[in-house]
Amino acid sequence: MSEKPLTPDELEAALRNVGAERYHRKHRFHARQYSGKCSYEEMQAWALNRYYYQAIIPIKDATVLTRLTDTEDRRQWRKRIEDHDGLNPGDGGIERWLKLTDSLGFPREYVQSTAGLIPATRFAVDAYVAFCRDKSPVEAVASSLTELFSPTIIGERMSGMLANYDYVSKDALAYFSYRPTQAKRDADWALEYVKTHAKTLEEQRAVIKALEFKCNILWAMLDALWSAYVDHYLPPDAWVPGTIAAPRSRAA
Repeated sequence: MSEKPLTPDELEAALRNVGAERYHRKHRFHARQYSGKCSYEEMQAWALNRYYYQAIIPIKDATVLTRLTDTEDRRQWRKRIEDHDGLNPGDGGIERWLKLTDSLGFPREYVQSTAGLIPATRFAVDAYVAFCRDKSPVEAVASSLTELFSPTIIGERMSGMLANYDYVSKDALAYFSYRPTQAKRDADWALEYVKTHAKTLEEQRAVIKALEFKCNILWAMLDALWSAYVDHYLPPDAWVPGTIAAPRSRAA
């Protein structure tokens, strides 16, 4: 990168390049999942651990909301909270994720307790919340720009899971049906916000690093999942396959 600030278009290109190089679509667990090679227990572990990320997103977004000083910016950002929490009981992204864990045999009370998380999942997600609390608002917004790349991974995940796992239904994957439209809306706004507010070279480097950090969070979560449930190096306190959740024959 030169010592001259990037133009808005150059900054956008640099941010998109982060996704091209670092987004977890390239992770081996994603390839294993959408190609039909995951065991039932691996799918259970993925859904269970990913729940913590989904449940924390509105808390992270509420943290960012308190730091936005412009009324219109807050109005746009709070749509994210509404999407995940829902406007009414029984609605929203978290509820739809629980339908997925329901379909995989987990009692809701267990999922919501987060008792069976891989420790690295908790550390990674909590680090994301701390990042958005402690860094500048523009860095916090920039970290959300993984949504630029999510429609592709969601499409692969949905088509692959429906084609390869007979216990997966469209209803169980309802969370993913909503996300592409929501993610595009949010990413379009966040990208313009970052391009407008990251004006100096220092600010531009910071927002690029913020997006790299978020990509690393998602990558680390899948690394931990692979170690625990594919390589079977199960850490203390993590969910043990064959316990708590119903077996496949009951969940199908």
